[in-house]
Amino acid sequence: MEKIVYVGWKPDGTALADFRGALLGETARALLARGARGLTVLLADEQAVQGLRISQRGPAAVVSIWVDSASQRRPLEAELARVTARLAGYLALESVPVVNTEHVVPLGERIPGLYNVAFLEKPDRLDYATWLTHWQGEHTTTAIETQRTFLYVQNVLVRPLTADAPPWTAIVEEAFPAAAATDPLCFYTATTPAELAAQQRRMMASCEQFIDFSRFETLPMSAYVLARAAV
Repeated sequence: MEKIVYVGWKPDGTALADFRGALLGETARALLARGARGLTVLLADEQAVQGLRISQRGPAAVVSIWVDSASQRRPLEAELARVTARLAGYLALESVPVVNTEHVVPLGERIPGLYNVAFLEKPDRLDYATWLTHWQGEHTTTAIETQRTFLYVQNVLVRPLTADAPPWTAIVEEAFPAAAATDPLCFYTATTPAELAAQQRRMMASCEQFIDFSRFETLPMSAYVLARAAV
């Protein structure tokens, strides 16, 4: 089984509520009917708990689809193309260092809390192997130990599947309690200002090892699981 991650942009003139309704409704049903084994939709909508927003490209949705083979993706892309102004697809290698066991909701309901989605490009100063080692081999532990995440998904983007896809090399999903959006102590699992400062320094030092912040994008989104892949 393979995972495909599609990043979508909302058409101008389409209301956000209509865009969300299409992706979670008719489009989701069509994707499942056309062979999607698992389906998750992330939306930069008004229901998302608001957090840090840094985005030059301004995507409105991230759709993750699990399929038997990415070679069979064309009908799926056609369904997504009907409702998006632009679509960028990637073959992804997924790692889930923190599985959501705290806030499991019925299929189709929004996962509660702050859901941050980050889009990363490999810094030019690093070769690919070094970048991946810094991120998954070293930073993962730091992120888990310094932040109050109840879900942590790492998508390594193996290769683009569509023309003109942005040169992202990873998409990261992290879910936090809603209080983390306004309470740094909650976000960084700290109990005192001194502990908070130490956690922030440790996290930033780790991020600087593998992130080019001039090309870094992050958005708060709403997350919906429409179908769970049986892997």
